[in-house]
Amino acid sequence: MRTDSSPGSLPAREHLPAAGAGTPVLDVVVPVYNEEKDLGPCVRRLHEHLTRTFPYAFRITIADNASTDGTPQAAARLAADLAAVRSVRLEQKGRGRALRTVWSASDAPVLAYMDVDLSTDLNALLPLVAPLISGHSDLAIGSRLARSSRVVRGAKREFISRGYNLILRGSLQARFSDAQCGFKAIRRDVAQVLLPLVEDTGWFFDTEMLVLAERAGCRIHEVPVDWVDDPDSTVHIVRTATEDLKGVWRVGKALATGSLPLDRLARPFGDDPRDRDLTGVPQGLARQLVGFCVVGALSTLVYLLLYSGFRHFAGSQLANALALLVSAVANTAANRRLTFGVRGRGGAVRHQAQGLVVFGIGLALTSGSLAALSAATSDPDHSTELAVLIAANLAATVLRFLLFRAWVFPDAPPAAPCPDHHPSEPHLPDPQRTWSDAR
Repeated sequence: MRTDSSPGSLPAREHLPAAGAGTPVLDVVVPVYNEEKDLGPCVRRLHEHLTRTFPYAFRITIADNASTDGTPQAAARLAADLAAVRSVRLEQKGRGRALRTVWSASDAPVLAYMDVDLSTDLNALLPLVAPLISGHSDLAIGSRLARSSRVVRGAKREFISRGYNLILRGSLQARFSDAQCGFKAIRRDVAQVLLPLVEDTGWFFDTEMLVLAERAGCRIHEVPVDWVDDPDSTVHIVRTATEDLKGVWRVGKALATGSLPLDRLARPFGDDPRDRDLTGVPQGLARQLVGFCVVGALSTLVYLLLYSGFRHFAGSQLANALALLVSAVANTAANRRLTFGVRGRGGAVRHQAQGLVVFGIGLALTSGSLAALSAATSDPDHSTELAVLIAANLAATVLRFLLFRAWVFPDAPPAAPCPDHHPSEPHLPDPQRTWSDAR
């Protein structure tokens, strides 16, 4: 049954289909390194909770990150005792490497992971994965920083966590609230698109995946959690924070230089209602107008500052041409990325060339205005020159937007649905049957 009957050319999101008889709907990964003491109680508690509360078939996968103690043997015993538990051994350390390996090979339509210490209350697990099963969201994260979250931890960890998330917001424009909580889930079809682009194999894996998902237009659902700090945690805070900051720099640099193929990633599943071809509704017009006005205001400020600076050693016509040229190049680049959402390097040179044509039209308008002012008075005041230029730039701005929208950055056709996203497949199996199977 479709979840959205709105008109348009794109399919609505649907409940995840069952991949086949006996296939689990949820695969929960527990990455571990030298956790022979806590592994057994953790997995048994998680298994009991899922058996009692989760209405679909599930699997728990223990991902051993090259442990050197008795963790592999403990994992093997759990897999032998509990039918819904399996163990995977990796010969290299790294939480990100473990998640990538297990998630890439899993046949479950919903993939999740949690830390072995079970710091997060398990009652948040069903709210975490339910939006992914229903098709409402693409990823889900537990948040310790939501207002309704209840968290018990020391001041040092609280400061580091909040400081790190502020850095993400300031440097990578992240809008999710908590990147580090070890309680996350993702749809398998989304993971198949995102995981090949995530480079980190350690603790920064989560953050990098979330940043790319957000830039790709994926919907990230946040669940407030109850969370109690584990005083026996083996995580090295300073080393982890250093590696995270290196990852922030690497991803930020890649986003700034356009080396990430985000133009191929944007809205990969073709189900954003803003992309729908609706009769009589200009596509993205309101958002583009707001972005264009912001960029235009900043460009005008830069232009006036440059003009005032160039005017000290050049005539009005030359100063106008130089200031307009520099601000036009910056304006085209900013509108390309911020107003019209064009990412990557593809077509950048062509866009700048077309932008220079638009610049030429603006130059003709402003230069003509200066010429008319000079004809009217032989020695105009500097303030009068600026007033005339502002009026001419306003007229040029309207024309620039129309040319940008219709010629330089015309609306791209809607993206086709991801081949792994099949709206016509059957829905999830009967909860009662799969619940009994999970037992």
